Amino acid sequence: MKPPGPNSAARRRGGMLLIECMGAFYVVWGNSDVVRSTADDISCALRAGEQWRADIRGVTGKIEEKRSPDGPVLQIPHGRDRILYRFSGGVIWRKTASASSWAPILSRVKSSEMKMENRNQIQTWRWEVELLPRTQKARTRPLFTFEAVAPAKS
Repeated sequence: MKPPGPNSAARRRGGMLLIECMGAFYVVWGNSDVVRSTADDISCALRAGEQWRADIRGVTGKIEEKRSPDGPVLQIPHGRDRILYRFSGGVIWRKTASASSWAPILSRVKSSEMKMENRNQIQTWRWEVELLPRTQKARTRPLFTFEAVAPAKS
């Protein structure tokens, strides 16, 4: 029996070279690392958003936005203290007014905006935050919107 020639159908279905297998492996490995990192970013954003929403729901006075050299600072009164949020250097920072330093709660941030909206005499707050994508080929923008309702004033 004659062995299959270089252009025969049996030869074309033969398989792939080890180097091709290794190349495919590294592509999959790299993509799985991006998926893991993106999932971590999403998890961090959700935790930060839930913390922000809890702070808005626990407000005890008027929420104010102040200017600082590092950018706008949102001041949320909580009893005798205030919780402060700011966005600078690609990071969302949080601290209580009585604390000495800021703590980062979300990094890799492309843009952030916290704003008040009045809806039928109900004060709501919206935080829109966009993270930096992990790859240039990302098909979706890592964009999040969190909303919270401040308690009614008594």
